[in-house]
Amino acid sequence: MIIKNEIPILEFDTDKNAVIMPTHAGFDLALPENAVFAFLSDYIDEYAKITNAKQVAIFESATKNVPIYVINHKGEEICLVQAPVGAAPATQIMDWLIGYGVRKIISGGCCGALKDYPEGMFLVPTKALRDEGTSYHYAPPSRFIDINKNALKAIESTIEENGLRYQEVITWTTDGFYRETKEKVEYRKQEGCSVVEMECSALAACAQFRSVVFGQILYTADTLCNLEKWDARNLGKNSIECALKLCLDSVLKL
Repeated sequence: MIIKNEIPILEFDTDKNAVIMPTHAGFDLALPENAVFAFLSDYIDEYAKITNAKQVAIFESATKNVPIYVINHKGEEICLVQAPVGAAPATQIMDWLIGYGVRKIISGGCCGALKDYPEGMFLVPTKALRDEGTSYHYAPPSRFIDINKNALKAIESTIEENGLRYQEVITWTTDGFYRETKEKVEYRKQEGCSVVEMECSALAACAQFRSVVFGQILYTADTLCNLEKWDARNLGKNSIECALKLCLDSVLKL
């Protein structure tokens, strides 16, 4: 049933069956229930190579084909996939993974700091502000969406076991990278957001819609703390390897 609205993005269709379903191609594929779906540059492919991961499928798109790996981590099979930047493409792939058997998902990636956080600091989003379009196809309109509490517990205990510090945050998910104006940044900070990224709210909405577990580990990259000058820093590159380890360990706790 469509809940109609004058503004199309605020409409929501409760029907879980679509004309094109994630499994429309009918692949003979059964993925592990645990998955790490991470925004970690080329390190996913590098890690798959050094761990002798098995490539079990390819997600094909008009612009790039994404390898779907299965690795053995601490005696358990985990689906490992590089996530593309942006709510729409990332959610499309995650929905596809769910269609082929994934049920527990931990994501990891960098974020922009809205507060004076040092580069490479680990942060755990508890909810995300929905300033993108994709989530509205998976959940009725709302300002925020909560992150699964079981995922939060798994992530936070894993970080603690590794002797690392973290902070819970509210994240601002945007799909307008070049539309983060000074006034909007201040507005989001007043709402409680302390970091910004481009996928969390959409992935959380998709997971809730499909009745699977999703959580995310963020680490600080660039900073918008000084609104007079954006500072890219080193984009958090030194945290990539650690972030993947945390994701892999966390998903096994779900």
